[in-house]
Amino acid sequence: MGKKSKLYFGSMLVLLSAIVSACGGGSTPAPADNKQGASGGEVAAKPSGEKVKLTMYSWRPEDKDGYAKLIDVFQKDNPNIQVEFKPLKSTEYNTILSNALQSGTDVDILQLRPYDGAKALADANYLTAVDNVKGIENIPASYLDAARGSDNKVYGIPFMLNNAVIFYNKKVFQDNGLQVPETWEEFLKVCETLKSKNIIPIAQSGKASYLLSMTHTAIAPTAYGGNDFVKSVTSGATNFKDPKFVDSINRMKQLEPYFPKDFVAIEDKDAQALFFTSKAAMYINGSHRLETFEANKLPFEVDFIPGFAAKKGDPALITTWVDGSYAIAKSSKHQAEAQKFIEYIASSKFAQAFSDELSRVSPVKGVTPKHPLLKRMAELSEKNSTPYLLLTNFSQGTPTTKSTFEDSMQGMFVGQLTPEKVAENTQTSLEKWFKPAK
Repeated sequence: MGKKSKLYFGSMLVLLSAIVSACGGGSTPAPADNKQGASGGEVAAKPSGEKVKLTMYSWRPEDKDGYAKLIDVFQKDNPNIQVEFKPLKSTEYNTILSNALQSGTDVDILQLRPYDGAKALADANYLTAVDNVKGIENIPASYLDAARGSDNKVYGIPFMLNNAVIFYNKKVFQDNGLQVPETWEEFLKVCETLKSKNIIPIAQSGKASYLLSMTHTAIAPTAYGGNDFVKSVTSGATNFKDPKFVDSINRMKQLEPYFPKDFVAIEDKDAQALFFTSKAAMYINGSHRLETFEANKLPFEVDFIPGFAAKKGDPALITTWVDGSYAIAKSSKHQAEAQKFIEYIASSKFAQAFSDELSRVSPVKGVTPKHPLLKRMAELSEKNSTPYLLLTNFSQGTPTTKSTFEDSMQGMFVGQLTPEKVAENTQTSLEKWFKPAK
């Protein structure tokens, strides 16, 4: 995501090159044509009556079988439209997508990186606005913000939510007489007890730095003040050098003795293996990992801790965000058919089937997850959620403020930086591009 390409003018040049540029490229992409499909004053292409093929990009190859079922339902209702699900490796997705968008070929429907990633593509004129798509009224405005351009139009249909949670092995907890912690202080005591019994408390990987911010967003909100801090930092009333935010980074440092030895050098799959084999009692990641657990047929029951309460008896904050949207490429020659498919994605029919088939929480109102843990996450999110702050609000800059934070935390764990310096680096990055909300 850090390769350079001149994709847009002004401040967007910096962001878009960080997110979707072609590898090593220096060319400026040709502007997308001006046809509008789902929204705007221009007319979408009319269905020809002939069979049309839509190519659908995603960064989730592991979801291929699930999408085959979902697409089959659509194709039975729309026999003149064939949808080819074309999943790409997540690490290659941005480069391949950038090439396709620049050339104006191959892609009709694309999965959008949320928030600033989606905004960059919308502002670069690569997407068709979808404000008027049937069913969009059933998606809360706060979730639509994940696919909104600077012009305030919506350019993607959010289809999945994610929660950062602390998964735990119920058998390990029961065998060791452990109660589920409600507060940060109780959590540290649980970790200490597990360590004293030669059980790795938390299966944490640090080789990919984004995993550190995933853990941070699960454990940190009550340290920095949750949604009150979110409002303050986005308005400019405070910044990342605020002692409360530094305290949230200190929490990560406090957990270091409870991570695997040399965890910064191990990959996530190795951390998962520690959890799967009961060598580690807990694993912190997004709710999407439930699908991974089920695929591995774990021999124990998994539950989750949503986050922590500010004080015992208070509700816990659960970190919630939109993890992806689907958009129409403005260069698609099949705007009307693409809009038809996007309407399907916005429907409760798709949303319920997607949630059931792929074990994810849908943003569409009225959809109840079949998976009991997902159902509980969805209920908690409705009552007491907080955003994945660095992702939802601070994914701009080159490198992004989010990646600066993550890389600085890696530096902290190898002994090069203090928590205060991590916060300072994050704020320095922010000041290069961020303008507080008015």
